[in-house]
Amino acid sequence: MALSPKEKIRARERRKKRIRKKIEGTYDKPRLCVYKSNRYIYAQLVDDIRGVTVASASSIKYKEKDKQNCKSAGVARKIGQDLGKIIADKGIKRLVLDRSGYPYHGIVKALAEGIREKEIEF
Repeated sequence: MALSPKEKIRARERRKKRIRKKIEGTYDKPRLCVYKSNRYIYAQLVDDIRGVTVASASSIKYKEKDKQNCKSAGVARKIGQDLGKIIADKGIKRLVLDRSGYPYHGIVKALAEGIREKEIEF
C-alpha cells in the first residue's frame, strides 16, 4: 500500500525527530545537516552548543554553471567536496551526520562520500 504525500512527509518528520534526539553537534564535532528541496540540495555544519552555523554549501551555485539537474548525485558529490574543503580549512577532522530522515543512499550518500574524500571522519 502506497503512502499519500502527506503521510510520507509525516513519516520523514517522525524519523527526523527520532534522529535529532540522539545526535548533537559541538565545536570539535559539528552536525552535518542535509536538506533536499524539490530543486536543490543544502548542507550545513551546525554547532548546537553555541547555536551557530559553521559552514554551508548548496547546489544553487551549479544552477547556471553546468546546465544539469541541481539535484543529481554528481552535483551532491561536488557539494560534498566543496564543503569538505571548507571544513578542512577550518581544522575540523570529525563530524556527525544528520540525514534529516532521508535514507542513506543516492544524494545523501554521494554528499557524504564527497566529504569523506577530503579525509573528514563521520
